[in-house]
Amino acid sequence: MRKPFKITLALIIVIAAIFSYLWPVIKMELAGSAHYTEENKKEYEYYTPDILKKIPRVSANYEFDFYNVAGPGSLIYSVIFFGTTDTSKINAYLISRHYVKQDTCSVEGECWRGSDPGETITVSVVPKINAVTVQVDNSPQF
Repeated sequence: MRKPFKITLALIIVIAAIFSYLWPVIKMELAGSAHYTEENKKEYEYYTPDILKKIPRVSANYEFDFYNVAGPGSLIYSVIFFGTTDTSKINAYLISRHYVKQDTCSVEGECWRGSDPGETITVSVVPKINAVTVQVDNSPQF
């Protein structure tokens, strides 16, 4: 083989290796939504905001979701706890993190605000399925 061919082949192999290594992250970055559990380590670490990583696990059965609602900047993260309707530990946790319960909420549930004006946390009880949902809405403020 000639030397330029070997260099080109080596370069193609290196680029392919880098691309295949980074593909899972690229795929997650471009995703419009994701449904995962804490056992799905890559998705859990990539999508889950700290507030949901540290939220009390009020049930042993829970799942996470991520939605990119309207393009970059309007992101919804949520966790649903099955087999409970008790929100007292979640509320105490939010208070300990200096979130304040709002007097009104545009959705069914309790809305909480912290220091970030673009973030709203909604805690809802879904009696039909005996579950609690906690949703973090990170929408840009205009």
